[in-house]
Amino acid sequence: MLTGAWFITVVSMISSFLGVLLFPSAVMLLRTQLDAYRSRINKWTDTRIERPYLPQPEVEPGFQGMLKRFVRLITDPATWRDYLWVVLDPVLVLFTAALPGLLVLYGLWGYVVAAFTGRWIGHYGGSDWYAYIHITEGYDKDVSRIVSTLVVATACIAAGLLIGPKMLNVYGRWGRFILGPTKKSELALRVRHLTETRSEAVDASAAELRRIERDLHDGAQARLVAMGMSLGAIEHLLDRDPEKARILLAEARQSSAKALHELRDLVRGIHPPVLADRGIGDAVKALALDHPLRVEVASDLPSRPEPPVESAAYFAVSEILTNAAKHSGAARVWVDLRYEDGMLRITVTDDGHGGATLDGGTGLRGIERRIGTFDGILALNSPVGGPTIVTMELPCALSSPKTSPS
Repeated sequence: MLTGAWFITVVSMISSFLGVLLFPSAVMLLRTQLDAYRSRINKWTDTRIERPYLPQPEVEPGFQGMLKRFVRLITDPATWRDYLWVVLDPVLVLFTAALPGLLVLYGLWGYVVAAFTGRWIGHYGGSDWYAYIHITEGYDKDVSRIVSTLVVATACIAAGLLIGPKMLNVYGRWGRFILGPTKKSELALRVRHLTETRSEAVDASAAELRRIERDLHDGAQARLVAMGMSLGAIEHLLDRDPEKARILLAEARQSSAKALHELRDLVRGIHPPVLADRGIGDAVKALALDHPLRVEVASDLPSRPEPPVESAAYFAVSEILTNAAKHSGAARVWVDLRYEDGMLRITVTDDGHGGATLDGGTGLRGIERRIGTFDGILALNSPVGGPTIVTMELPCALSSPKTSPS
């Protein structure tokens, strides 16, 4: 591997200024290469390897910034585990992932030797061995040696095919041991994730409070103030102009009804009563009834998630449905809710024109950040031409089954 050889070369120069200068770029190049290795191991084996590197702060300009970056990289344990991988993997891969392939190739070579190569080796005066079988002149006339060659070759191919999956998994465990996160990096990554999600949760809460305050100020509060002024005017008009007082009373009654309606809408925006009473399955079905698109909801939840998770999932689905109505050009939407392996899994699919993306600070990115507060993840599949599939998973425990009130 050229990248590994370059990294080893740079490490050998680390005592010089040139080594210090080249070390960060060599480390980042090697990390990019090993990220690809992790992806392949995750795909081809039963092992899951997370990225182990400690968080890297912003790169500072100048020589001091370069020196700080060098120190951060050289003190990261994952850097030296990568170095250990580069040195040991070319040997260990021969006895793990590559061994089945080598056995199959050796078996195929045995068939070739038995067919005609053995005769050529003997004819040209060479001698060789295939396993314990000596290949000499006259080999092609010795039936016992040819049969032995075929038996050994068949055994090698069978062994290679038999141990292939097991050797891949052994290689995956070796990869996780070296390329996976250490305790220190796991803790640092966890702290960074919690810091980011806490900051996002605080920002989301502040934004929600501002929205509630704005809705109260512009809606119900303004109507209640106007209604109070109308009642004051009515008080003065009762004796002098009862007819006008009656008109103002009717207007005040209408204002109170509108204020009540706005307060109910505000409460539903904070925590819908149907969500509190009947759970997320029925709450999403209620959303579907009021949606401009045709929405089909399938819910397979044995009981209810914890209230905070349930609320986060409900508002995430609500925003995705709103985005589908505004931007997707879809006619139908399918929502599937189920609980699998300790995860609340929600899939929202529409038949729109596709092309949705998480880039550029879209609404989907905001949803991803909000469910990240609960260690949730969001996956998007939206090829141009559609369909768009949004999948969310939130780890949670379900409460004991509860009978919904009638």
